[in-house]
Amino acid sequence: MTLAVLERERTVARPGFNRWLIPPAALAVHLCIGQVYATSVYKTALVEHFDTSLTAIGIIFSIAIVMLGVSAAVFGTWVDSGGPRRAMVAAALCWSVGFLVGSLGISTNQLWLVYLGYGVIGGIGLGIGYISPVSTLIKWFPDRPGLATGMAIMGFGGGAMIASPLSSWLLGVYDPNYDPAAGGAGVASGSAVAQLFVTLGLVYGVVMLFGAAIVRVPHEGWQPHGFDPSKVTKKALVTTESVSADNAIRTPQFWFLWLVLFCNVTAGIGILEQAAPMIRDFFRGEDGSSMIAAGAAAGFVGLLSLCNMAGRFVWSSTSDFTGRKNIYVMYLGLGIVLYLLLALVGSSAVVLFVLFAGIIISFYGGGFATVPAYLRDLFGTFQVGAIHGRLLTAWSAAGIAGPLIINRFLDARGEPGALVAADYRPALLTMVGVLVVGFICNLAIKPVAEKFHERGADEPADKEAGAATTDDDVPVKKSPLVVGAWIVVAVPLAYGIYQTVVKAVVLFG
Repeated sequence: MTLAVLERERTVARPGFNRWLIPPAALAVHLCIGQVYATSVYKTALVEHFDTSLTAIGIIFSIAIVMLGVSAAVFGTWVDSGGPRRAMVAAALCWSVGFLVGSLGISTNQLWLVYLGYGVIGGIGLGIGYISPVSTLIKWFPDRPGLATGMAIMGFGGGAMIASPLSSWLLGVYDPNYDPAAGGAGVASGSAVAQLFVTLGLVYGVVMLFGAAIVRVPHEGWQPHGFDPSKVTKKALVTTESVSADNAIRTPQFWFLWLVLFCNVTAGIGILEQAAPMIRDFFRGEDGSSMIAAGAAAGFVGLLSLCNMAGRFVWSSTSDFTGRKNIYVMYLGLGIVLYLLLALVGSSAVVLFVLFAGIIISFYGGGFATVPAYLRDLFGTFQVGAIHGRLLTAWSAAGIAGPLIINRFLDARGEPGALVAADYRPALLTMVGVLVVGFICNLAIKPVAEKFHERGADEPADKEAGAATTDDDVPVKKSPLVVGAWIVVAVPLAYGIYQTVVKAVVLFG
């Protein structure tokens, strides 16, 4: 039985609640689960520990991403109906337990336990944790839904920037033969990775539970100060009607947007998956050796992470002014141009290569952050979390398709370490075609037909706080908790940004 403190009714905010406490609650979750993008730190160590292939270890990440999409789709309605606190606690427990079970698998040399722990159990935590704060943020920020979702989902991109240097440092602590200061000279032992998993599991569990403890939902009828819903509804594609998750997947708009997200993610993940070897292969001397050092390539990967995170916040916030459909025209249309430039002239200068790739990845991140607000515009806030969860299956599909397309083309061109810029062109031009499909699908999105609207559907009744009010009626309370919550998420985020910038400087140094 669910504990009473986790019930939705216990999370309803009183009049005067400061809505700026919600973004750090969401960031507390997303900064933790964003660690999934930092698995490369210990990937080689696991290959040697289990005496297996990179493919066998890479499956751990693949399982986690597939489970993210599946669990988000399956549990989406449960997340919406029960409120964010229950879902965030469930995500914290799954994510933390996943690390602990994975650690047991490493310690006992049982790879299947790592698949089960980090992949399946942790992947379920990923999916629930990813969507749990989103619908709540949209309800707290009806005036700026793009800004709200951008702040939260920015954390998913930032999570890897924190986890990567932190994991390297911890591996150095647990294994004296591993030197993180020298870019991870040597390979960390399996026991060090097992200890790392235990540490991350416990720390992430505490941070995510902190986010769950401070999260709240607005009470019935709440509106932010000065907000006029009538002005919002005049924007193209924005509705005040409600569409259920079951009805949403029957609309052409849902599937057009599914394809838009699939195409945008497929194109972006193609670069992310090959970032370090790609920049080294693009710039080779006459003797065949790369002119980009391994350390500089690592700096490039870090720079892409920074672009990924920044794009999630900047472009999603911009969509509040341009409109969601228009911002995707930019993501996909300009992305087509940038992929063409990368394929045809990207090898002419390192600065151009980095610029083209950085903007493409910022669009990749922006696409993730903008899509919840796009769903809110099309389907309303009634079950937007559940709809978002089902849409994330596009991410799972793209996580398989993107690397598969790139790797198949590269395998046909030669051996790793012996490729040149021309070998990447067929794959990059294929991504141009993928983006064209997404561009056309985005143009085809129109307002949802009335036959899909729910009749008499409202948000869950949050009447515990009393009569409907707005922040015009009750002054917003100033609380030290708001400042403290922002410090909790801002300090590690600043650490991650600093470490990333330091590594990126090597690229141009």
